[in-house]
Formats: sequence, C-alpha cells, structure tokens
Amino acid sequence: MIPKIILRRGKEESLRRYHPWVFSGAIERSEGDPREGDLVDVYGRNGEFLGRGHCQIGSIAVRILSFRQEEIDQSWWNDRIAGAYALRKALGLAESADTTCYRLVHGEGDGLPGLVVDIYGRTAVIQCHSVGMYVVREQIAEALRTLYGKRLGAIYDKSSQTLPFNAGLDASDEYLYGTDPGEEPVLEHGNRFLVSWESGQKTGFFIDQRENRALVGRYAAGRTVLNTFCYTGGFSVYALRGGALSVDSVDSSERAVALAARNAELNFGTGASHRAIARDTFDFLRETPKDAYDLIILDPPAFAKHHKVLGNATQGYKRLNAAALNKIRPGGILFTFSCSQAVSRELFRTTVFSAAAISGRSVRILHQLTQPADHPINIYHPEGEYLKGLVLYVE
Repeated sequence: MIPKIILRRGKEESLRRYHPWVFSGAIERSEGDPREGDLVDVYGRNGEFLGRGHCQIGSIAVRILSFRQEEIDQSWWNDRIAGAYALRKALGLAESADTTCYRLVHGEGDGLPGLVVDIYGRTAVIQCHSVGMYVVREQIAEALRTLYGKRLGAIYDKSSQTLPFNAGLDASDEYLYGTDPGEEPVLEHGNRFLVSWESGQKTGFFIDQRENRALVGRYAAGRTVLNTFCYTGGFSVYALRGGALSVDSVDSSERAVALAARNAELNFGTGASHRAIARDTFDFLRETPKDAYDLIILDPPAFAKHHKVLGNATQGYKRLNAAALNKIRPGGILFTFSCSQAVSRELFRTTVFSAAAISGRSVRILHQLTQPADHPINIYHPEGEYLKGLVLYVE
C-alpha cells in the first residue's frame, strides 16, 4: 500500500500545473507513515489524486515522478530512460561520431527529478540527488543496460556527495556494472578530453558548457586568452583549436590544472602555446597587468547554493567581473557565466551591468548564453534553468 500525502486546502494548483515539487508547507497530513525515499501518492483535500513521487525530508517534501496512478516498476524506468535517449538521438548526440559525452538524464527536465546520468564514451555516471533515486539505483542501472546493451561497458554511481546530508545513508561511490575502463579519452566536437569521473567535480566534466566552448573557439583566432576557473581546460582546448595565440588556464586546484595541461597536450602536443597555472583567480587577476589578454573566460563555481547567501554571491560576481573588465584589452571579448540556480538571469545581467559601470568601460552584449539542449528545461519547472552567460565586447 503506497502511503498518502494530503495537501492543505488551496495547495493543489501547482501540481495541477504539473510543477514536480511539493513543498513541506503545503502538506496537511500523511497516511501510512512514509519514510524518506518511499513512493507516496499526493492527494488534494477533496480526495483528488495529484501525483506519485519520492518522499523526502526538507523544504521539498515530494518530487513527483508521474501525474498518473501508474506502477513505477522496471518497465517504467526502462521507458522513461529510453525517452530521454530518444531526445538525445534527435539532437544528434546519442550516436554522434565526434561527440561521445553528453547528458542522458537531466532531473526534472526529463521527468526524473533527483537524477542525473552523464555518458562518457562507454561509461555511464549516475548521480542521485534524492534518497528516492538512490534506493532504486539498481533499477536505473538495469534500464541503462537494457537501453545501451554492449555499447555500455561500465556504470558508475557517484552519489555520495550529492545525497541529502541528513539522509543517514552510508553511501559510497562504486561501479554498479563493469569496472574502471582506465584512461579512455572522450570526444566533444572532435576535441579529445580525459575525464576523471571518480575524483573530479560533478560527474567529471562540465558537459553543460559544450556549445559555449564551441563559441569561444569561434572568437579565439589571433587572441591571447585567459581561462579562469579552468577546471580541466575545456574552454582552453577550444580556444587553441580556434587559433588563439596563447592560452593561460588558471584554477586553484593543482589536480585540475594538471589535467588541463594533459588535455592541451593530448590535442596539440607539447608545443601548444598553453600555460596551466594553479592560482586563485582573484589573486591572479589582481596581479595581471592591464591589456595582457584580449579574451577572458569567467566560469566560476556556484557562488550561491541557496537564496540565503544571494547577497554575498552577487557581490562576488560583481567583483570578479569588474576585475576582468579592468584588465582586458580594448576590443577584447569577455565570456562570463553563473551556474547558480538561485541567481536569476535578470539578477546576473544586472550584476554584470554594475561591474561594467564600476570599470567605466564601454561594453556591449554580443550573446546571451544558457545550457545546451541535452540539459532541457521542463516548461512547468522554470527553476531548471540554471546556467546563465553573457558574451561582452569591451572597448
């Protein structure tokens, strides 16, 4: 018997509009003693069935998997993940010859809230952001094996750092299928990258910047490039491919810049005009002479994980962008990003405007950027739009 969640009067409207979250404040009572991770059915006070999803402890109390009373069994998982694959195939990603890494499942964007699955060649990397997804990870793995067959050599579960801290799970990262395939470069628009999903950030590579990296490549010819918060050098490789005169990759992590150096060498050999620098970006910019670069990339980690720190985050973005605008050469191009979900597109743009005013430079917007199509946004869940970017021309 599936436990029931009954909502307060008037709290049904968001689910009737297919928003996939139920907030704790909307709940009047529960029946059947649901535990975190359990499947629950959500009802209005009048007895109307509204949705079926995973129960969790926190401000988001239920993540809806289906707005129908249907069995959430292995067949359901197979169908839902096959649907996600069909979209990636339609995008030209799932069976591409020159791009072998892409996002297969993007949480709410694919009707699977709390789940991320990234594909790196013959390896699928799973990240569960909810206990409900974690307890059915074997079913998710089975759905992946059914879908890919022999094309899939390994499935790695990397959920230990993304599960709720209060879940009380003794989760450890592990292979659910297959073993570590060793260093097998993946392809992205023909560029080769080594990806460390076991020790790297997120699932190992920032797949969401794929199309924005390609845009950097189109602007890089004949320019001196600074790639800050470079991680493993994705933007740097594209800049070099696009004909940059030189590229400096800066990150506070020595491990990250070492892999950035290896990725540059993997694509261009030891003679590439590339420096990998382990340094704090704010310190590096402070000490950089003016006019040293005419293309700068700012792709920092999320400064705001939640709204409580939004003020500090916007100050951080303002300082960072003002520093870059003060140092870039006239006629330079600035790529600047925020991946903080709590920072809206409007707030990010206003913050960058403030930085431009502080710098006193003449600045024009060339492009407004977002996440790629394999990170789809559920039209009923606008919170899924998290990546914001601007390309600026600085005089």
